[in-house]
Amino acid sequence: MTAGNKKILVAYFSRAGEQYAVGNVNVGNTAIIAKLIADKTGGDLFEIRVKNDNYPNTYDALTRYAQAEKQAHARPELIGQPDNIYKYDVVFLGYPNWWGDMPMPVHTFMESFDLSNKEVHHFCTHEGSGGVLDGFAIYGHIAQNNKSESDKKLTQWLAELGY
Repeated sequence: MTAGNKKILVAYFSRAGEQYAVGNVNVGNTAIIAKLIADKTGGDLFEIRVKNDNYPNTYDALTRYAQAEKQAHARPELIGQPDNIYKYDVVFLGYPNWWGDMPMPVHTFMESFDLSNKEVHHFCTHEGSGGVLDGFAIYGHIAQNNKSESDKKLTQWLAELGY
């Protein structure tokens, strides 16, 4: 889709299951924010998915798994890719903050494409570990439980970006 004359992609990695501070969820925190961004910008939505998804559904096991992946500099194989990513002018890239970093599948995604000629905006969900320096960060429990606050904060950020 387009915003003005810019074609926008909202690519995100998110996890359902047990989440810190919100319990078990059917839709991941980052997925909620990604869908809001796509709705507000008219962007196309793309979920970054892992081919051999062995991520645990429980919080503690997932954090251990994610830490091991980070330490190994893993680059998990992904399923699919956006339809012609090069047609997009803007990429919103979303993910949960895992061990102070993007999850390893997001690194795989970023290394799969030359995004140097694109306007790239990062957004992440977290539960107190902070966010991205030049992007949008929101607590996962707010994304899950407070749609109006999520909408307000996101609308402000998008307005600052010109969307």
